[in-house]
Amino acid sequence: MAQPASFADLGITQPILAALSDMGFEEPSPIQVQTIPHMLAGRDVIGQAQTGTGKTAAFAVPALQRLDSDGPRPQVLILTPTRELALQVAEEVARIGVNLGAREAAIYGGQPIERQIRALRAGVDVVVGTPGRLLDHLRRGTLELRHLRTVILDEGDEMLDMGFIDDIEAILQAAPGERQTAIFSATVPLPILRLTQRYLRNPVHLRVTPEHLIAPSIEQSYYEVRGIDRTEALCRLIDVLGMGRAIIFCRTKRGVDELTAALQARGYPAEAIHGDMAQPQRNRALARFREGGSELLVATDVAARGLDIEGVTHVINFDIAQSPEAHVHRIGRTGRVGRSGAALTLVLPREVKQLRAIADSTGARIPRGILPSPADVAAAARDSVRRQLLEVLGEADLGECLDLARELAEASSPVMVAAAALKMVLDAGRGSARGGAGGNDSGSDGITAEPGMQRLFVNMGGRQGLRPGDIVRAISGTGGISGGEVGVIDIHDDFSFVEIPRAAADRVIAVLRRTRIGGRPVNAEVARARNGG
Repeated sequence: MAQPASFADLGITQPILAALSDMGFEEPSPIQVQTIPHMLAGRDVIGQAQTGTGKTAAFAVPALQRLDSDGPRPQVLILTPTRELALQVAEEVARIGVNLGAREAAIYGGQPIERQIRALRAGVDVVVGTPGRLLDHLRRGTLELRHLRTVILDEGDEMLDMGFIDDIEAILQAAPGERQTAIFSATVPLPILRLTQRYLRNPVHLRVTPEHLIAPSIEQSYYEVRGIDRTEALCRLIDVLGMGRAIIFCRTKRGVDELTAALQARGYPAEAIHGDMAQPQRNRALARFREGGSELLVATDVAARGLDIEGVTHVINFDIAQSPEAHVHRIGRTGRVGRSGAALTLVLPREVKQLRAIADSTGARIPRGILPSPADVAAAARDSVRRQLLEVLGEADLGECLDLARELAEASSPVMVAAAALKMVLDAGRGSARGGAGGNDSGSDGITAEPGMQRLFVNMGGRQGLRPGDIVRAISGTGGISGGEVGVIDIHDDFSFVEIPRAAADRVIAVLRRTRIGGRPVNAEVARARNGG
């Protein structure tokens, strides 16, 4: 099927076309081209496509267009494997349906159920939720399915991997027999195929062809490293490649914590996300990453399932993926819908064969890269300073700085003055910007706490083996607050910062001062600003 010139060629009505235009969509992706006409015609669909191919719009557009504005609610049910994906899908549904007056609700665990009950009672057209919480509402009688027109399963293979198959079947059995059903999945293993045979009526099986499973706009490479050198190799790549926003995958939750602490100790703005974190912590970490407060998100495969974050320039496999499917899901977080991206994999010598098998299975070319040397890192830092200086020379009002420059030029040659200034900048970048140490008068690195939160200084850091989990356990154990209320944790070489609810600051400080972590006494106090204010 040839790619049409526009969304209008797919039979989409003007209110939704206008919304898509406002969202910045220019032309439909392959999965949208294949899916939208069939779903608009009422067909059941098996859509085989990875995350990042535009599949959310592929099913949301026809589901919203087929709504009966005068009919009973809800009419559309969308199942997702994770809370994060439920929120993301609900947000996209809201944006696509903004001109229709459609109402949506995200239903997931970790949020007070009373709030969800109120939303459902107020009436919604589209319900997006995780299987467990949806079943909870069904059993309580707070979710009514008898008026559903469309049921959609998003990330079907992920829900299967997470053990939701029985919950999914219970929900499908509770839905009306006369309905449209669509399942979207990067892969279609036998249990998913059996599910389609039982619950879909003469479905059309739509595939993004194998060569498109990994977007051609994603450039892949791998770097062979020794285990003890892996963190250093990662830092060099970050410094030299000019990454905008990157997701880094680790195999285990402990690995995520340890790598995040190591990056923070070196001054990199990194956030962690894994299954042991309370939902408020995960939400805050994701919000900071989306909004640019941090550049690096370190995650496990399970925690990152369903994440859809704009502007991710790089995906880094700190630990190699355990299967071709997992590799595809990981790198699909970059190179989204026509944008370019890069996927880097760090492999131990014994893992090279495994990576080659992944490349063969996915039909991808993954060439070996050359790790940057310390000299390359230094050269990249010089180039960065040079670019910044040229930007300042071209745009800034130098004002009083000119007077200071003239004064310094009387004491030495202009070239020597400039060289001294550059040395200060480069030394600062190598030191404070990458893990400088100091006491509380180092302040909070210019970062203020979120509203309602207080930033504390702690006299231990990465050199003392401190990990984020150590701080959370110490505070949540006897500090009178839960682990989910702990905010940003920044671990440097010899000190750390932690955000906690402002109302609990005095209590938490008192608790920490009575605590020993790793056999060492802890001192905590309110963090002072850099200027001492």
